[in-house]
Amino acid sequence: MLHRRHLIAAGFAVAGLMLSGVTWAHHGWGSYDSTKTLTLDGVVEKIDPDNPHGELMLKADGKVWQVILSPPSRMANRGKAIGEIKVGDRVVAVGYASKAHANEMRAERITHNGVTVELR
Repeated sequence: MLHRRHLIAAGFAVAGLMLSGVTWAHHGWGSYDSTKTLTLDGVVEKIDPDNPHGELMLKADGKVWQVILSPPSRMANRGKAIGEIKVGDRVVAVGYASKAHANEMRAERITHNGVTVELR
């Protein structure tokens, strides 16, 4: 019986490590080029307001960019609830391009309807 308990405990430990690795990888900002700031001025084509962070699909410079935002609660606490941004609205996003995915950026700040919000 003791052997079985050890196997179950080991299984939970491995599952926990795997899940923590997925979470860490999801929030790993090392895959963005923080040496060069990118500014996108465009029109929102799609909004995904869900946790752990919001995302916009922003048409700018003839491309559609996936703009990774901060968590919705942080945006709201800093003065811009993601629910205020609508498809068709103009948004200026300033941040860093992904090293791994073309047309993806991590926004450090956004401006919408004259309100600029620091996301970091």
